[in-house]
Amino acid sequence: MHRCLQLAALGLGPTAPNPLVGAVLVHQGSIIGEGYHKQYGHAHAEVNCIDSVPSHEQQFIPHSTLYVNLEPCAHVGKTPPCADFIIAKGIKEVVIANLDPFIKVDGKGIEKLQAAGVLVRTGILEHEASILNKRFLCFHTKHRPYIILKWAQSANGFISGPQGDPLKISNEISDRFVHRWRSEEAAILVGTNTAAIDNPNLTNRLWTGNSPVRVVLDKNLRLAQTLNLFHGGRTVVLNFLKSELVGSAEFVIINEQVGLPSAICEALSALSIQSVLVEGGTQLLNSFIDSGIWDEARVIVNKKMVIDDGIKAPHLFNASKTDATEEGSDLISTYIPIL
Repeated sequence: MHRCLQLAALGLGPTAPNPLVGAVLVHQGSIIGEGYHKQYGHAHAEVNCIDSVPSHEQQFIPHSTLYVNLEPCAHVGKTPPCADFIIAKGIKEVVIANLDPFIKVDGKGIEKLQAAGVLVRTGILEHEASILNKRFLCFHTKHRPYIILKWAQSANGFISGPQGDPLKISNEISDRFVHRWRSEEAAILVGTNTAAIDNPNLTNRLWTGNSPVRVVLDKNLRLAQTLNLFHGGRTVVLNFLKSELVGSAEFVIINEQVGLPSAICEALSALSIQSVLVEGGTQLLNSFIDSGIWDEARVIVNKKMVIDDGIKAPHLFNASKTDATEEGSDLISTYIPIL
């Protein structure tokens, strides 16, 4: 199962909105096949695993145990049901880490396997597998995207200069980390002031893979369409005034009555966006922190930068640090909420 998780992690980014899944086929203690879900719409992990078995070992497939970190699907989506494929191959034992909470699966894959006489064991490395698929599981159990907060700040706690003047805080290594993070999430979100003042591209041009969907909160539609984020890809504009498609920009009205973070999550969930990297500004970040609607925070502190005045960084509370690494002058820390 550890190997399943290693394989599954290789699909982070291209598989969304599908989960990360790896599969390993074992015969008498030896791995004879392995695979993972590589890209949304393409073959699932179980198919890639079984298809990888060399021709001289295919006779062992019905006598092998299949390990997979998520319950095999039982419905027709972009591909046929994996449970049917496993049964057709004559496999008699399947070991699973997590059950799949997606409404079209949700135990039906296991039921189908067991009805065909397959021995099914569950809960193997369940916690580790849950962490791997935190985005997918959050979306289908909490019915909202997985929220990651990110910002960079000076050593004395400022996120920008006076009047919101942009500051180059993180170093080149940290910048590459940030662009890798962007490639791993479905969307990236900024507020009106960040978009207007920084004029960011919000792409992962310093890393490989797909850039996230760009999302901007522009309540009263004050932003000029000449800004970088309105060019070169899809942009979702969350606002109070209109819902329409203009070129590659999708304007979506949000429900102010439920509170800003909840309204944002509702709108993005309706667009099947499973994870969001919130990059600023301070007001938007604080709104998520104050509401308790966040799952992870990544904070970059330039230990050598001290400025006299500016806009204070977000105030993170009820949080526990889970990881920290130093990259030159930068300290990159990860936090999760204390529930």
